[in-house]
Amino acid sequence: MAKGKKKDSPREKPEEHTKLSNKDYLAELRRLHIELVKMQEWVKAEGIKICIIFEGRDGAGKGGTIKALTERVSPRVFRVIALPAPTDREKSQMYLQRYLPHLPAAGEVVIFDRSWYNRAGVERVMGFCTDKQVEKFLKTVPLVERAVVGSGVILLKYWLNVSQEEQTRRLEARIVDGRKIWKLSPMDLKSYSRWYDYSRARDDMIEATDTDYAPWLVANSNDKRRARLNIISDLLSRIPYKEVPREKVRLPKRQKPGGYKESDYPFRHIPERF
Repeated sequence: MAKGKKKDSPREKPEEHTKLSNKDYLAELRRLHIELVKMQEWVKAEGIKICIIFEGRDGAGKGGTIKALTERVSPRVFRVIALPAPTDREKSQMYLQRYLPHLPAAGEVVIFDRSWYNRAGVERVMGFCTDKQVEKFLKTVPLVERAVVGSGVILLKYWLNVSQEEQTRRLEARIVDGRKIWKLSPMDLKSYSRWYDYSRARDDMIEATDTDYAPWLVANSNDKRRARLNIISDLLSRIPYKEVPREKVRLPKRQKPGGYKESDYPFRHIPERF
């Protein structure tokens, strides 16, 4: 970002929208999925390298957005990276070292569900690193990202912005829903109470690492459906993909039985409960 240009803080208040019906959402998502498949084939054919980072508070919708982004493409091309807490060995390494092996090779799209920016967020707020380490990280990471982009990687960084009220609603829903309770860790509960510490950390992070070659892209995620559509649409608009010509697919004729008969082996069928 140009020096001296004043940046507006990400909006934290919910915006009013007419409700997006599930029918309209699925129809638009289907259209975007078709475009993602086209992008995937172009990435493979041209040997393109894409790295996408998703950051945001707990409950901001990162997981759902990543699922919507990847559910119709090949996991061999779109790789999702969600690293666990560092081991003792990894803690002794250069901070960015454990992330670098996961960067994309030719023909790959790598998606980080949280990334090296943990240092500027959760690690800072929860006291897992020192102020000096954070300061060093914020000075170093733009240089590393410049090198990553300089190596030919398309680097996109999304911050999902959720309001206090919506975050509370989503985290409370995890408590009572047996399908979601695993998403609520003791760390989430601790960090929930530190809203303004996270706000300060986010502001410092974006101020230091929002660059022309690797800008931060902020998405309002109070409405999950709209956020997913907006992010995927934005992503597609930033990648200069082209549709790769392909031959029309026709199913070949099946072979003749050649004397084959259905087996009379007593296969162990599962119960048909539904």
